[in-house]
Amino acid sequence: MKHETHAPETPATRFLLQHRVAHSNHLYEYEEHGGTRVSARELNVDEHAVVKTLVMEDEAGKPLIVLMHGDRKVSTKNLARQIGAKSVSPCKPEAAQRHTGYLVGGTSPFGTRKTLPVYIEKSILDLPLVYINGGRRGFLVGVQPHEIVRVLAPKQVECGLVD
Repeated sequence: MKHETHAPETPATRFLLQHRVAHSNHLYEYEEHGGTRVSARELNVDEHAVVKTLVMEDEAGKPLIVLMHGDRKVSTKNLARQIGAKSVSPCKPEAAQRHTGYLVGGTSPFGTRKTLPVYIEKSILDLPLVYINGGRRGFLVGVQPHEIVRVLAPKQVECGLVD
């Protein structure tokens, strides 16, 4: 685990402070392509409680964010059906960065460059605490799911598949 004295200031942490969202800061040694498996291991938490911020787009190229358990993947077919789109696919990294202002691997749903529609896997709301990207690689924030609902007003979906 990386030991820095204080967390970095990012658009995400500024957003959380501005909206008075109680959160904890967790820094760890980022590993390229390590994903939530590495962050869960480094923070010693269940990967199910680590939430991925996935930037996707519909058939018209309109971007959207999906919040998914770290140990699940998104059924894009089920997601498209639930949100009324013909199809949904992951954005290319450059497009995701352009929409959110964050590097892939450091994408947070908080403080994005553009306001994007947010969808959240319904079962995330059953957890008491989740760990979600704080706007930088190797940096997660711990927040209560009801706070995510309060500040992002995500639509609930059920499209998670066991990874």
